[in-house]
Amino acid sequence: MPGFLLHVGATVLCSHGGQTQPTVPNPRVTVSGQPTVALGPPWMVAGCALPPPTAGNGPCVTASFVSSATRVTSNGMPLLLLDSQAVCAPTGTPLIVTVTQTRVVGQ
Repeated sequence: MPGFLLHVGATVLCSHGGQTQPTVPNPRVTVSGQPTVALGPPWMVAGCALPPPTAGNGPCVTASFVSSATRVTSNGMPLLLLDSQAVCAPTGTPLIVTVTQTRVVGQ
């Protein structure tokens, strides 16, 4: 399905409210003046509220996207979209994209 491209300035949270950032932005393609993000490199999670083991199985530390655009690539890698799915480690919970740019759509 079509969706807006994710960029470095997008607000992406773990299910427990932790802020995430991509470890390797894609400076070759920019939207709203910021680099996009391709499938592959992990995202870092900071501020996850899930308690550590014995009280929970967290906190979320990294996340990896498992779906992406099927028709839009950069440097041979598919770009991430608003509806791309990700899984956090070690919790196995999803990431939630709450805010992204609204000018460029990919599929």
